[in-house]
Amino acid sequence: MLTPTTDILIIGAGLAGLVAAAEATAAGKRVVVLDQEPAQNLGGQAFWSFGGIFLVNSPEQRRLGIHDGFDLAWADWQATAGFDRPEDAWPRRWAEAYVQWAAGEKRAWLRARGVRFFPVVGWAERGGAGASAPGNSVPRFHVTWGTGPGVVAPFIAQARAAEAKGLLEFRFRHRVSELVRTNGAVTGVRGEVLVPSDVPRGAPSSREKTGDFALSAGAVIVTAGGIGGNHELVRRHWPARLGAAPKNMISGVPAHVDGRMLGITEQAGGRLINQDRMWHYTEGIQNWDPIWPMHGIRILPGPSSLWLDARGRRLPDPLWPGFDTLGTLAHLRTTGHDYSWFVLTQKIIEKEFALSGSEQNPDLTGKSIWQTLGRVRGGGTPPLRAFMEKGEDFVVKNNLPDLVAGMNALTPEPLLDLATIRAEIENRDRQLTNPFGKDAQLTAVRGARKYLGDRLIRTAKPHRLLDPAQGPLIAVRLHLITRKSLGGLLTNLQGQVLDAAGQPIAGLYAAGEVAGFGGGGMHGYRALEGTFLGGCLFSGRAAGRAAGDAS
Repeated sequence: MLTPTTDILIIGAGLAGLVAAAEATAAGKRVVVLDQEPAQNLGGQAFWSFGGIFLVNSPEQRRLGIHDGFDLAWADWQATAGFDRPEDAWPRRWAEAYVQWAAGEKRAWLRARGVRFFPVVGWAERGGAGASAPGNSVPRFHVTWGTGPGVVAPFIAQARAAEAKGLLEFRFRHRVSELVRTNGAVTGVRGEVLVPSDVPRGAPSSREKTGDFALSAGAVIVTAGGIGGNHELVRRHWPARLGAAPKNMISGVPAHVDGRMLGITEQAGGRLINQDRMWHYTEGIQNWDPIWPMHGIRILPGPSSLWLDARGRRLPDPLWPGFDTLGTLAHLRTTGHDYSWFVLTQKIIEKEFALSGSEQNPDLTGKSIWQTLGRVRGGGTPPLRAFMEKGEDFVVKNNLPDLVAGMNALTPEPLLDLATIRAEIENRDRQLTNPFGKDAQLTAVRGARKYLGDRLIRTAKPHRLLDPAQGPLIAVRLHLITRKSLGGLLTNLQGQVLDAAGQPIAGLYAAGEVAGFGGGGMHGYRALEGTFLGGCLFSGRAAGRAAGDAS
């Protein structure tokens, strides 16, 4: 017999769980939030994020001369998602509803909670293969003033306010191992209480047990995240269409992002779909100051770096930095190697390299206007300069022979040939004789600089890589870095988890990455950047409201 506990149990204290809790407590419901990690991890993965939010036809866009709207954004989404399976019916509905929200109420809803945005809109995942191909037609990546912590702060504040009123209780170090069903409905959970832990946020915590627990509720909302910290699960679900799974990967998320609740919810009758759809980056670098195991940082690159495979061959068009994440990943898996290279100059790295993560952007995270203006002045941020000095994937040299020798010194075999790389660079540099030419990447760079935001802080003026005045030369070894699950628990638009027959399981809801950010995969095969945090917000809001109405 389960102990009567509360109206709603939420499993996971990340962004989706906090949003769901805010909605449910606003409706007067009593909520208990469970999380296997200690209290210092409140906010989950979102805390570590760059804080990018997908908005459509925002004032920030309009001020920069960007013409956007629902029709264009929805066309981009569909071209990017590539929905083609019978089980994509609910994901497609979620996607359309989300784009409508992003083009409508979303910005005002966030501003009402105190969220503000950096005035320059970023243009991430811009495609490049044509008007009907994947990618954003216009810049839509709105960086939150305060980055990830700035996104989660309003919802933590709402949770603490509800806690003070006696409507919400956090129970950290509570790991759920079973969803309890009574007469077909989910009525509670069972699990283990783990020993207290004072490890820093993101660091691995002990799995030693101190006891068991059992709790009941009118509804259970699962918001426990994806699988990016569990490389075994990543490899198990790796899609054959992307080639063989890499032997070597680094992690863009902490180890506790382990996918545990996916299997537990499936055992309770929930249907999992699209588990072979996932979103990992190819521009990962090893963190010289790691917090979690295999801790990697993703470079958010501008468009100018020369991208070479492990043998020094230039990647085919339009696989340029910042254009097509999954297309680049699929190509690199055909090379037989788990890494690739950027070759660039000091002038490019100062202007074009942004490091993902709240801790890598102290100016934006700390809301320092003066420090942020340094991005316009150039010189690179202090975290970037630290990686150049201490990061094991960086080679900085004054001439090409030394650069190639340094690149070869980082790999088990010296695969790079100086003559091959020199030819690739010189062929590219010749196209800068005129303000036009046949190099498609340089054409894309010139096109990017027509957008004021890119010209100000994201795209360097085109120049010869071998021009000593632009140096020194820099090479960066790039690894695959795990990040997001695009599939998950099948849900309807109220966040109710559906069973194998497509029917809602009474009392069971899911939101965030565990539900593929809505419907079991609202992104389809590929994601437009800035839509992961937004998916947690949107699905958490839907599940919290629906569970609050029903319980």
